[in-house]
Amino acid sequence: MTSPLANRLHHTAYVVKDLEATRHFYEDILGFPLVATWCEQEALFGSVRTYCHCFFGLRDGSALAFFQFADPKDQAEFGPDLPSSPFRHIALNVDAEAQAELEQRIAAAGFAPPRTYVLEHGYCRSVYVVDPDEMILEFTLDAGHADKINALRASDAHDELKRWLAGDHRPNNDVRPDHLAAAH
Repeated sequence: MTSPLANRLHHTAYVVKDLEATRHFYEDILGFPLVATWCEQEALFGSVRTYCHCFFGLRDGSALAFFQFADPKDQAEFGPDLPSSPFRHIALNVDAEAQAELEQRIAAAGFAPPRTYVLEHGYCRSVYVVDPDEMILEFTLDAGHADKINALRASDAHDELKRWLAGDHRPNNDVRPDHLAAAH
């Protein structure tokens, strides 16, 4: 039997209707700390999407992650009432060698866009693939300096969520390498 290529769960992701209600439930009631709030703007699925992405930490370093969109049209398109959404996925933590191996296996099996794609988030590099049942799997390689990035996001997670909820939807991802983040 071969060894699994994934180290552990990185995060699961879901779209929610109200990030503050979600924060209250997961942090205040269940005790899962808000460890990062990423305010993002990027070209996804044919449009520029603006969203907030909150991570609630688990003891093993994995997280529960939740999205909310700034534009009500995006929220309706990808929202929690839909049976399937690219923002509902399972992310597994991998090292660089495993991610390269998985990319090779995915390509060798004939998967091509839109059933597979790569996003450079800055804080991690993610390889996505859509399985036969339309579930999206993400294989996440954290940036080499993820500890420093995570410490910064942990220190401002509550303030960034408050800013987002107050209507200030500016991206806070200054580690994203793409042109969209640099333009804002």
